[in-house]
Amino acid sequence: MDTPAHVSGRRADRPERSRRALVAGSVGNFIEWYEFGVYGYFATVIAARFFTPEGGSEAEALVRTYASFALAFFFRPVGAALFGRLGDRVGRRPVLIVVIVLMTAATTLIGALPTYATVGALAPWLLTLLRVVQGLSAGGEFGGAVSVMTEFAPPGRRGLYGSWQSFTVALGLLGGAGAAALLATLLTGAQLNSWGWRLPFLLTLPMGLGALWLRLRLDETPSFQALQAHRPTSSADAVKTPARAVARAVVLGAGRVMGWAAAGYTFLVVLPSYLQSSLNATFQQALVATVLANLGFAATILPAGLLSDRIGRRPVMLTGALLVTVLAVPLLNLLQDGGTSTALKGAAVFVAGAIVGLMAGPGPTMLSEMFPTGVRYTGLGLAYALSNAVFSGCAGLIITETIERTGSVDIPAYYAAATCAVSALALLTLRETHETRKPHEPHETRETRPGDGSERARELNKRSEKGS
Repeated sequence: MDTPAHVSGRRADRPERSRRALVAGSVGNFIEWYEFGVYGYFATVIAARFFTPEGGSEAEALVRTYASFALAFFFRPVGAALFGRLGDRVGRRPVLIVVIVLMTAATTLIGALPTYATVGALAPWLLTLLRVVQGLSAGGEFGGAVSVMTEFAPPGRRGLYGSWQSFTVALGLLGGAGAAALLATLLTGAQLNSWGWRLPFLLTLPMGLGALWLRLRLDETPSFQALQAHRPTSSADAVKTPARAVARAVVLGAGRVMGWAAAGYTFLVVLPSYLQSSLNATFQQALVATVLANLGFAATILPAGLLSDRIGRRPVMLTGALLVTVLAVPLLNLLQDGGTSTALKGAAVFVAGAIVGLMAGPGPTMLSEMFPTGVRYTGLGLAYALSNAVFSGCAGLIITETIERTGSVDIPAYYAAATCAVSALALLTLRETHETRKPHEPHETRETRPGDGSERARELNKRSEKGS
């Protein structure tokens, strides 16, 4: 057991450990979403290089590209279950190290893949295989990163700390858009389509090595250390959170973030291809619009997380979901109207991104607070991964295919509005979890307490949180 002096030293070092955890947790999210952003921004180029055999149409190739995009998302729940289980048993730190290695390797290799013109039908299969590896690693990333951030967070700051996960998503998407825009400016169209598209993927290697170094220096979270110290030595004495309670929380959590997932990918990732294929925008114009949307997204995330520590997760997220439901169609109509000024179109995409940020800021912490320490990595990771698999990963495929079949260019707005309406209903059932806790209070909420099994389980959760 720690001596009083040792405990005092650990508490004195707590701010530094919290900052280190914030950076180490965030960097993996940045790389993950940088790559997913790059893939989305270069979707039309990738379609031509990997999914267009002789005689194939551009629309068909784009649908296949988004199908590969969606497949990676459907492996996220598998990764969340696999790595989440490991993270709840052996610790957050070692699993996050494995995840960043897999993510970096898969993304770098995409930049080195031979194209359809070189190896024929093998090319799309190789690309899809690497996308599967990315999906597995991404599924294990979110739960671990958010667990680390919120379990190291100071009292009353979990919303702010958790919002950094979403903020680095915005930074990653902006980084991907910036890399794409820079290449589009410096290279000719022929160069970009021939080899230039590979550079953003290859850039992941040095970024991944830096992230690995940070995670090797990361401490295990105090909550998990305390939980391990008090784990029963006999399986007969172990008290587990009932599987039914965890499953219910996972489904409810997925419903609460589905609007964030769908609207986020619609406005922040699918937008470039939509503007090019449906509104005849140039590649550069589409990228500028995406950068503005992501700037709006980034601008509201941290304030939304901080505000949720003051007034609650529910009112902030509910406001974002309702605003998307009401404003999605009018904002898209502004983009479609040829008489709308460039400045007004820029403002429209900025506002669209900013509204999504209201959901994304408190979202990670809201999910974290739904699960006790012993199942947190698995539970919140699964809820997020399932929501993203269905409503983000399929966004490009659903929107592109539906527009192709119906001819309606309003489909993206309908999709975002409908999912946010359902998300708003799920958020109405959320019990507030933003109360400022004292250092001795557990990182659990009224919503998780009834589902933790028994008095013994509740006591273990309390002990596990004292170290945080």
